[in-house]
Amino acid sequence: MILFELFLECALLSFVAFGGATALLPELHRVVVDHHHWLNDTTFTQLYAIAQAAPGPNVLVVTLIGWEVAGLLGALAATLGMCLPMSVLIYLLVDRWEQCAGRRWQQAISLGVAPLAVGLIFSGATLIAQAADFQLGAWVIVLVTTLLNLRYRTLHPLWLIAAGALAGLSGGL
Repeated sequence: MILFELFLECALLSFVAFGGATALLPELHRVVVDHHHWLNDTTFTQLYAIAQAAPGPNVLVVTLIGWEVAGLLGALAATLGMCLPMSVLIYLLVDRWEQCAGRRWQQAISLGVAPLAVGLIFSGATLIAQAADFQLGAWVIVLVTTLLNLRYRTLHPLWLIAAGALAGLSGGL
């Protein structure tokens, strides 16, 4: 039963995954933590952090949640639920979308989805920050990282990660 619930919840979420799995974090959190009580805030945040640190797509958070909830079969059910339905739908509709290229309604949809994705991703970042219970030092790191990333686009993210890790090790958070 739990495998079916995992699959179904992830399948439903896949239809609103504008911006990827990160954009779904608030709703994923609501489903997994608040509604089903499969995880608590801390575990959810830790799984998200592990998924972000691992190489590969950000949909790994869904796989890790499935693993935590129901083991290997849970990981498979959650991942298939998140990836399969929308992939099939896109496969079936991609030719129609291409045939309508340049139409006014298609341009309106394309323009509307971009800010939606940005808003959903920002909402997810806010949720993770709240769940992580940031102190002042952590907010300073967020601000400095954002400013450095915007100012120096050639700065490799590993330097920022290393600086954050050093700040955490020094107890400055």
